[in-house]
Amino acid sequence: MLLADLVATSASVAATRSRKAKVAALAEALADVEPAELEIVVSYLGGALRQRRTGLGWRGVSDLPPPASEASLSVLEVHEAFEAMSAIAGAGSQQARRDAVTALFGRATEAEQAWLRAVATGNLRQGALDAVTQEAVAQVAGVPLTAVRRAAMLAGSTVAAAGAAFEGEEALAAIGLEVGRPIMPMLASSAPDVAAAMAGLSPDGMTEVAIDAKLDGIRIQVHRDGDDVLVVTRSLDDITGRLPEVVEVARSLPAERFVLDGEALALSEDGRPMAFQDTASRTAQDTGVAVTPHFFDLLHVDGRDLLDSPGHQRLAALDALVPEQHRVRRLVTSDAAAADAFATETVAAGHEGVVLKDLSAPYAAGRRGSAWVKVKPVHTLDLVVLAVEWGSGRREGWLSNIHLGARDESSESGFVMLGKTFKGMTDEMLAWQTERFTELAASPVDRSSYVVHVRPEQVVEIAFDGLQRSTRYPGGVALRFARVIRYRDDKPAAEADTIDTVRGHLAG
Repeated sequence: MLLADLVATSASVAATRSRKAKVAALAEALADVEPAELEIVVSYLGGALRQRRTGLGWRGVSDLPPPASEASLSVLEVHEAFEAMSAIAGAGSQQARRDAVTALFGRATEAEQAWLRAVATGNLRQGALDAVTQEAVAQVAGVPLTAVRRAAMLAGSTVAAAGAAFEGEEALAAIGLEVGRPIMPMLASSAPDVAAAMAGLSPDGMTEVAIDAKLDGIRIQVHRDGDDVLVVTRSLDDITGRLPEVVEVARSLPAERFVLDGEALALSEDGRPMAFQDTASRTAQDTGVAVTPHFFDLLHVDGRDLLDSPGHQRLAALDALVPEQHRVRRLVTSDAAAADAFATETVAAGHEGVVLKDLSAPYAAGRRGSAWVKVKPVHTLDLVVLAVEWGSGRREGWLSNIHLGARDESSESGFVMLGKTFKGMTDEMLAWQTERFTELAASPVDRSSYVVHVRPEQVVEIAFDGLQRSTRYPGGVALRFARVIRYRDDKPAAEADTIDTVRGHLAG
């Protein structure tokens, strides 16, 4: 398959909001794929390279050679080029990577260059998520969608499930839970408060619900097969070698084979959770502050698969296997007032919030459904937009990702940057802010410049889940999961929140 054909499909997917139309476009592309190209094309249509790391960032693909006049690249050639880049290391690697970028992008047309740059930097926003790709795979392969979804969650990727789908239903059915092979974690939907979550899970007010403390740590999945232990993150990256304390706990449990779901969390001497970045930095290296595993689900134990078992059975098995000090704190109740009190206590203890769980539901790996519902306090700040970046994919032509700043009298500019966000923006908001920030641009807007610096005048209300200390930004803190609520035309920049106010959230 030519890369140009895949890029055209990506553009078609990005241009429509119709899920049916997206599936149809993806299916049409998959129908013409050769077997050797299948996994690459599925990965690319989902907006990701096959390589986890290529060493490329925006800077590495900002200065490109002139585009080719005609399309000639195949997807196999592109894959091989990125594979070669991922192996570049050692002395002279920067120049070698620049040469490789020049060689690949020099053969790409203008449209192909834009697509390659977006996918290489993880910024291809075309609205084709795994679920949509799975529908297209099922349609073209002529197999049940439910079989594709289950295979994807148990194999840990849609790409692996696609290969099996084209071999038939038996190949899909053969993919089961395998101790030692990570599976996609079950995800939670959101509710504004405990009352709303309880109303959804226990509408009669009589059905008991499990309420877990939501820890602000690193999601871990732990597999044990005898003395062999595997620890992976939410994105299924292997971090076993970095967390010997988690491996030790896993080997101490009274079973030979199991799969556990939980969180790794750094705790202070008084038992309170430390800041998120303390845990995050610890799981990125094999030295530093110790982390403690806390488990909240059990998916397999000694030959018994529990994926399809109701939640109450999985929790009973979890309680029998894991001692209390390594289990997430939990309350089982049908009383909304008790649930709310538990949530209040949990937040007061320094945790993110709570997750309410349907005790009759199976473990829906890889899915964000209604069986698990998270409730977290919402923090907001009024910040000032310092710069904005041009969008890509379906946001092409719009000013999208905004740079956020707090007032800081000690700074020469009067503001200090805290981070960026593109989340929470509707199409109407994108259109408005493109016009607004073009007016506020510090210099004439040039589309060849990725970042547009603006006069610090526009205030924006930002919701965020928490703060973390940061050496990346001069203010020393960064927002976690920031998203736009609204633009504050009623408030001048002089009344935006100060860096001291922001730091007060970190202390709290």
